[in-house]
Amino acid sequence: MLKPAFARGVLGATVLALVIGVAPLAPAPAFARAAPESFADLAERISPSVVNITTSTTVATPAQPGPSFPEGSPFGDMFRDFGIPNGPNGPSRPQRSNALGSGYVISEDGYIVTNNHVIEGADQIEIEFFSGDRLEAKLIGTDPKTDVALLKVTSDKPLPFVKFGNSDTMRVGDWVMAMGNPLGQGFSVSAGIVSARNRELSGTYDDYIQTDAAINRGNSGGPLFNMDGDVIGMNTAILSPNGGSIGIGFSMASNVVSKVVGQLKEYGETRRGWLGVKIQDVTPDMAEALGIAMAEGALVSEVPEGPARDAGIQAGDIIISFDNGEVKSTRDLVRRVADAPVGEAVRVTVLRDGKKETIVVTLGRRELAEGEAVPAAVQRPQDSEKDLLGLTVTPLTAELGTELGLPSDATGLVIKDIDDTSAAYEKGLRAGDLITEAGQEPVANIDDLEARIGDAKDAGRKSVLLLIRRAGEPRFVALPVE
Repeated sequence: MLKPAFARGVLGATVLALVIGVAPLAPAPAFARAAPESFADLAERISPSVVNITTSTTVATPAQPGPSFPEGSPFGDMFRDFGIPNGPNGPSRPQRSNALGSGYVISEDGYIVTNNHVIEGADQIEIEFFSGDRLEAKLIGTDPKTDVALLKVTSDKPLPFVKFGNSDTMRVGDWVMAMGNPLGQGFSVSAGIVSARNRELSGTYDDYIQTDAAINRGNSGGPLFNMDGDVIGMNTAILSPNGGSIGIGFSMASNVVSKVVGQLKEYGETRRGWLGVKIQDVTPDMAEALGIAMAEGALVSEVPEGPARDAGIQAGDIIISFDNGEVKSTRDLVRRVADAPVGEAVRVTVLRDGKKETIVVTLGRRELAEGEAVPAAVQRPQDSEKDLLGLTVTPLTAELGTELGLPSDATGLVIKDIDDTSAAYEKGLRAGDLITEAGQEPVANIDDLEARIGDAKDAGRKSVLLLIRRAGEPRFVALPVE
């Protein structure tokens, strides 16, 4: 079972090899690095840049069982007299839930990188440094697609930090060292080797380094170092049948993380290029049918409205080069397009009727195109539900509509759950209500609602106006967006 990369344990790294009665091994390349006698010097040098992260979240606890009383009952008044305003079955007071993770400082002025899943949903984030000092952190931005989050602390002195290395130079068999907060035990170091490269797990932009360095629950967001002390990965997931390390851990490659961090630092969000084609890999059967020698490239299956259509790319084209970089698969193309600046004019080389043709395309922005035309090979499914404004919402389906007694032509988002401590609850919204408009525009999916919330924030407004329908009756409600 694949689990979020949460931690790191200590692993002895001394290796003894005996070769008896076999042919001599080929000489090692001049740049090969022997196993270090000790990792202690490296650990001592970079430990001050690694941090423990504690997050706090407000959660509602279920009401305790007990007798219930009708409205106006004197027994209900008795409970209120004793400070229990809603009686024994009323909503209980919210409680705090804590979670642990790891991270690392990337600048002396306090920028810290971790996994998005470490801080997701948190309303308080505390950073503990190797020295024992603690500081509150604020969230700068997140990218759920790569599970990256950028935090910022304010310190009265420069902080020790580490820099990103080039993950593309790492080879299978290279030594690596992981640091973090496994199982909440505090700062811990483990060592191992790169077990594999370019692993895909589930995301569009996945590029994981697999390692046998011990990673356990609590190590999420911690760094994976090369022997120069540069970050070449961020520990994110483990493969485990029992939740503990079995020597199969995954770290998101630093060349992916650093690009995301750069955008989060500059914009507070990601801004990925968008080509606007539906694509699929070229199989050997397709290559044979198309009369091409190699089963490589990205086959365009459809060209909806967008930059590619405007530039003249056609269904049936095989994209073999993007911005002067070779494209061997759909994965290559998706990552190259995402890394390209929005609005940039790039050269795209295609095979059309057996001949090469170069087309100049001005890229759009993927985030604005989400939910419209996105490459089918990597399209992120629409969220089935999401927590926004204190509400858990989900798109209205025919089954939900029947269950709620809504007309067949109804559209919108159904409130599945609601935070009892939220402004939405205080204003009377309840599970089963239907959101049909936000910001006086129709909403049919979660992206629509997120866009309207974003519009309200961009306009400097403190709230967004929702149109709610309950039992067919409309009602406007303004909810805070901060």
